[in-house]
Amino acid sequence: MSNYVISTCTSADLSKEKFAQRDIKYCCFHYEMDGVPYPDDIWETMSLDEFYGRISKGADVKTSQINVDEFCNYFEQFLKEGKDIIHLSLSSGISGVSNSSAVAANMMREKYPDRKIYAFDSLAASSGMGLLVDKLADLRDEGKSIEELADFVENHKKEVQHWFFCSDLTAFIKGGRVTKTAGFIGTVMNICPLLHVDYEGKLIPMEKVRTKKKCFKRVVEKMEQYCKDGLNYSDKVFISNSYCEDDAKEVARQIREKFPNVKDIEIHNIGSTIGCHTGIGTTAVFFWGSERNPSET
Repeated sequence: MSNYVISTCTSADLSKEKFAQRDIKYCCFHYEMDGVPYPDDIWETMSLDEFYGRISKGADVKTSQINVDEFCNYFEQFLKEGKDIIHLSLSSGISGVSNSSAVAANMMREKYPDRKIYAFDSLAASSGMGLLVDKLADLRDEGKSIEELADFVENHKKEVQHWFFCSDLTAFIKGGRVTKTAGFIGTVMNICPLLHVDYEGKLIPMEKVRTKKKCFKRVVEKMEQYCKDGLNYSDKVFISNSYCEDDAKEVARQIREKFPNVKDIEIHNIGSTIGCHTGIGTTAVFFWGSERNPSET
């Protein structure tokens, strides 16, 4: 039994069962829907079907991050048990939550000087962050120390590759990430934007792909281009989706066909925090690959 906890937040887009199976702790983001606040508690307060059903009908949504006080209270429950903590936050290129966790960690170090508290900016998002904390759980189960896990995060977090596409531009238009004119043209021409998360943890549009079917093929090509060991890739792949599981399953099928040695492919739902921004129709693929660098932007 380790003397530390691995921790993240619900924006890692893993299921409650997965968090429990891997013994990964988590704290909850928040969101508002039509002016009513809710916790992103992995579909306890609001089901996946209701959430995306209301999104599809045009509900107004916005998210709010975990604040310093919440992090202090969350961390302290483990520190009181005599546990050390390694915590990964959603990328600073997407949210300011990593700063809040870092401030809280400093405050808790002063209060519990004998405890070790590592608070990392993951530079990852959705099940990409999930893939990273899952790897930490593997290392913990191998008997690695918290210091060894911290070194791994520092040295390898940029090796988590994120490639995703969206077949429904409604949320992108509503959020101002795509203009109404561009969105209209994209919808008419059946264009799906292909994006990734860059070395600074920011969402970057990379290509405009015409038809969803071609996007399936394109993300698999990106995996071949960037994954470690090429077609001999033998590690895990995580796929997340925002209410388009059939798309995720088709991408998984093509990955298995292309990469026969892949260790495992897990399909997860995009949770309410990320889903408020993607809307319906986003499929994301995460795998271990070459380190993200400025030349990829």
